[in-house]
Amino acid sequence: KLLTAKRDLRLARELKRLDRFECLALDDIGYVQQDRAEMEVLFTLLAERYERRSVMITSNLVFSQWDQIFKDPMTTAAAIDRVVHHAVVLEFPGPATEPSRPSDARR
Repeated sequence: KLLTAKRDLRLARELKRLDRFECLALDDIGYVQQDRAEMEVLFTLLAERYERRSVMITSNLVFSQWDQIFKDPMTTAAAIDRVVHHAVVLEFPGPATEPSRPSDARR
């Protein structure tokens, strides 16, 4: 939605709408490769919320691998700086696991 808003020159309006939420959850960033426009919109979102609103982020990438998300070292460093400043970072080492599925009770 943010990418469409940027294309339609409505990104500022869409970011203002999201500003109503005290916290945004960004799940699995880095799971799917983004193009440059998507990376720029993500960075803009993080920069807009920096020191004003909360963002919860989950990722299978450690910070040293965030260059896979932001593609350029300067943007990567700036994004990480904004994310970790005033942050609580929870790290769960080990392999990712799929959530267990309930077994069929009729078996």
